[in-house]
Amino acid sequence: MLTAGVLLVLAGFVGFFWLSGQEWYVRGAALAVGLIAGVAVGLLSAPGKGFIAFAKDSYKEVRKVVWPARKEAMQTTLVVFAFVLIMAIFLWLSDKSIEWVIFSAILGWR
Repeated sequence: MLTAGVLLVLAGFVGFFWLSGQEWYVRGAALAVGLIAGVAVGLLSAPGKGFIAFAKDSYKEVRKVVWPARKEAMQTTLVVFAFVLIMAIFLWLSDKSIEWVIFSAILGWR
């Protein structure tokens, strides 16, 4: 059944290009009918029904989410920015230290 849905979508595209001499609304209607019919048949198939069940369950779970207050979101964001800044400084210092050890101390460059 899913294959039939894909074939209907492809038929809509073929009809769109096959009717190239027609008005835009005739071509658009052929494309729209093929897409709508293909999606409808695809959603009625077993994988389509599984997708609909998954989407419903996902929506139920999203409604259960407790979003943080503005103050909590700001504090968390500031903590993340501070951590990123500290790590950037640490990595820069590590890079410069390794560069100094390799190029100045070991190889004698500079």
